[in-house]
Amino acid sequence: MARVRNSGRRGGGSSGGGGKGKGKGKGKWKMPASVARKQQAVMANVDQVTGERIPKSFVFSRGKLPTTLRHLQQDLRKLMLPYTALKLKEKKRNNLKDFVNVASPLGVTHFLILSNPKSLPHLRFAKSPQGPTYTCQIEEYALAADIANSQKRPRSPAEIFKNSPLVVLSGFNGLGEPFKSFVTFFRHLVPAIDTETVKLSTCQRILLLQYDKEKEIIDFRHYSIKLQPVGVSRKIRKLMQNNQVPDLRDLKDVSDFVTKAGYGSESEPDDEAACVSLASDIDKLNRASRKSAVRLQEIGPRMTMRLVKVESGLCSGDILYPESVGKEDVAKKGQEDEEEIDDDEDMIELGDGSEDESEDED
Repeated sequence: MARVRNSGRRGGGSSGGGGKGKGKGKGKWKMPASVARKQQAVMANVDQVTGERIPKSFVFSRGKLPTTLRHLQQDLRKLMLPYTALKLKEKKRNNLKDFVNVASPLGVTHFLILSNPKSLPHLRFAKSPQGPTYTCQIEEYALAADIANSQKRPRSPAEIFKNSPLVVLSGFNGLGEPFKSFVTFFRHLVPAIDTETVKLSTCQRILLLQYDKEKEIIDFRHYSIKLQPVGVSRKIRKLMQNNQVPDLRDLKDVSDFVTKAGYGSESEPDDEAACVSLASDIDKLNRASRKSAVRLQEIGPRMTMRLVKVESGLCSGDILYPESVGKEDVAKKGQEDEEEIDDDEDMIELGDGSEDESEDED
């Protein structure tokens, strides 16, 4: 039998597709592993809904913080998971420019900066690298550990932090600037979701910001989302979730295990509005074919804040809120005040005038 030799280059074949040899040029081209890893890394940093880069954050402090605020900083880092640096290490000599230089190659887009001035602690929300910056004064706060200690059955499993929280903004409708841009900032703080294609199993947490127009304060709350099937007792739920054989030694029949605590008595929601029909299956108990009750459980941290300043740049630039008064307006107002004092000079008594002068000096 005659042997047929390929006349082309070693390991390659002609473009005409003559023979069926085992050269490297034959068959489908396979992407190198290094190129595949790079493409996967790029796709992991791209928001599949908007096509833009996934927002990432740094949570750090400026100046010395007491122990409680250090714990609050760590709680905020955990809240911003998974797109944040949970173990970010700071040094005293680090300035704001250092964080900006590190943030750019890592794709970090937002800063949460804690500080503790002489009055009340402040939390600044900033867009890197050019701003704007929103400074909020923290009037009250509670740590995640404090909230867990106040609950009978605290719930904060590690699985719920594998995906970003859903941001819910309430009470900001009808407000002008700077609250419009403040709302926009928080909408871009986490990756966007498509309500038609999102997996319900990834929606595990909620970040709620509610504005009180009368008190002019912002309530900052962090909840975990828990679904419970309607009409299933707590014992059955544990049996399905844990896959453990129940202890039936004190029972005469298996049916007693189901009917002992009252079938469905522990899972029926008080409000029918809390029951939803799922669009897809989530786990063994919460199926698309049955109704489930949505329950929110606070996991912290909890804060009550007041927006006190907005700057056009990154912790610098023009002050947009409260509106700054120009030098000409200050001089004009000073002249008007002097004219009013001259007109009313005869009506002011000496004692009142001396007291006013002493108060001004103070």
